[in-house]
Amino acid sequence: MWRLNKVRHKAGRQCDSLEELKLKRREHERTLRQARRDRQLVSKRLLLNDDEDQPEVTMDTNTEEQDVVGLFLQLQHSGPGREAHLKALSKVLRNPSAHLAFIGQENSMHLLVGFLTGSDATRRLQAARCLHELSHSPHANVSSACLPATPYLLTYLSGQSTKFTELCLYTLGNLCPDSDAVKEKLLAQGIIPALANCLENQRHNLAVVEAVGFTLSQFLQAKNAPEKIIPMVLASSLPSNLLSALTPDPKFGLAPAIECAWSLHYLTSSTKDHRDLLAHGALLQCSSLLVSLGGAVAEGNKEEGLELFICPLLRCVGNLLSSCPVKELSTQAGDVRMAAALCALVQAFLQSRPALARESSWVLNNLTALSSASCSALLTLNLVPGLIKLLPFSQGINTMILRILANIAHKKKDFCAQLARCGLLSALCATLKMADQEMVTLSMDVLYMLVVGAPQVAEEFVRQGGFSLLEALQYNSEGGLRRRATHLLEDHLLSYSSHCSEDAPCS
Repeated sequence: MWRLNKVRHKAGRQCDSLEELKLKRREHERTLRQARRDRQLVSKRLLLNDDEDQPEVTMDTNTEEQDVVGLFLQLQHSGPGREAHLKALSKVLRNPSAHLAFIGQENSMHLLVGFLTGSDATRRLQAARCLHELSHSPHANVSSACLPATPYLLTYLSGQSTKFTELCLYTLGNLCPDSDAVKEKLLAQGIIPALANCLENQRHNLAVVEAVGFTLSQFLQAKNAPEKIIPMVLASSLPSNLLSALTPDPKFGLAPAIECAWSLHYLTSSTKDHRDLLAHGALLQCSSLLVSLGGAVAEGNKEEGLELFICPLLRCVGNLLSSCPVKELSTQAGDVRMAAALCALVQAFLQSRPALARESSWVLNNLTALSSASCSALLTLNLVPGLIKLLPFSQGINTMILRILANIAHKKKDFCAQLARCGLLSALCATLKMADQEMVTLSMDVLYMLVVGAPQVAEEFVRQGGFSLLEALQYNSEGGLRRRATHLLEDHLLSYSSHCSEDAPCS
C-alpha cells in the first residue's frame, strides 16, 4: 500500500502565505507511499506543525532518556512552566529511544492522560502531541501503554478544533497496527461509530476527511476485518461518505480522495459479497472517476500523485465487477468508455509505472470477461493493435493482455476474424517461441479459439509458419504444452500443412 509518512497542518506560522502552505502540502504529497502490491501493509503517519522550526523552546536533547526523566519529574510539580515542559517532552519523544524511557516511569501515562483531560486547552494539545509521538513508536509495547488515553482520544473526535481532531485521528491510526489487543480494545470502545460520526459531521473539512480515511484503512487491514470490522463499517454511514469524498478538491489536493479510495479498496478486497457497496453506487462512482482520469491521462495530464489515486480505484472496480449483474454493466461500469480509459492507462504507465499498467490490464481482463460490449468497443475503436504491441512486455502485463484477447475471441466468432486482421497471428508466432511456459500455454489457448471461431484463420496461421512452431512444441518437456500442440496440429491445422514451407517463415 502507498502511504505518506508525514503530514503537516496547513495552519501554522502566521508569516506563511496561502500559496506557501499549498506548496508545502504538495511537497509532502510528493513524499509518495511505496507501492506494496502483493501483500497488505499498515503504516504510521507523523503529523507535524509548520511552526516547529521556530526556536521557542531551547533544551539540550543530546541525552534523550535523561531528558525524559527530568521532564517527567518537572511535570509532576505544578507551575507556570508546564506548557513549555510538555512541548519539550513532545520533541524529545521524537527519538524512539525516549519512548521506552517514558513509559518506564511509574504513572507516566496517568500523568499524560491528566493533562489530556484537563481544562487547559494548551496543555491538552501538548499532551495529545506527546501521545502522537508515542503512537509513532517502533516499539510494540508502547501502543499498549497508550491504551488508557484512547477513550479520550475517541471522545475528542466530536470536538470543534480541526487541528486537534486531526491529531487524535492520526494517533489512533498509528496505535492499531502494533497490537491485536489494541485493535480489539479500540473496537470495543467504539472507534468505528466514532469514525462514522466524525466523517459525517466533518465531511466538508478535507484535512479531517483525509485523517479518517487513513485511520479507517488501518483497521480494515486487520486479519479479522471481514468478520468483525467490515460488517460494522457497511452498516454505518461510512461507505456513502467515503464515496462522496472521492471527488478531488482542486484547491486542497488529492490526499483525502486517495485515503478514502484505499479504505474502499480494503472493503472490496476483504469480502466477496459486494451488494451493499453496489447499492451505494460504488462501482458507478469509481468507474466514472476512472473514465475521467483515463481521458485526462490520454491527453497528457500526469499530475503528481495521480497514480496514488488511480491504483485503489482500479482495484475497487476490478473487485466490484465480479458482483455486478451482467445486464447492469453498461449503466454501472460504463463498459464501452471504461474499456477505452483502461487502455489509455495501460499505455500511459507502461514505462513509468509498470505495476499500475498491470493493474489496469487486470481490470480490463475482468471487464472483457463479462461484457461483450467492451470487447466490441476494443475492436471498433481500433484499440486491439495497441494491446497486441504489449505482448513482448513482461512483468505480468503480456499474460494479462493474452487473457484479454482470449476473452474477445471467446465472446463472438466474428471477433476471431477481426483479431486476425489486427495482426494477432504474427504476434502469436512470436509468443509461441517464448521461454515463459504460461505465455506459450495462453498463446495456444488463444490460437485454439481463433481457429475454431474462424476456420480461415488456420490457413493464415500455417501460411505464416506457425505449423512448424507447434511441431517443435510437441517435443517440449511440459506435458500440457505437448498435448495442446498435438491437438491443434492434428485436429485443426493438419489439412493446411501443405501451405507450410521454409519460404513462409513465422514473422
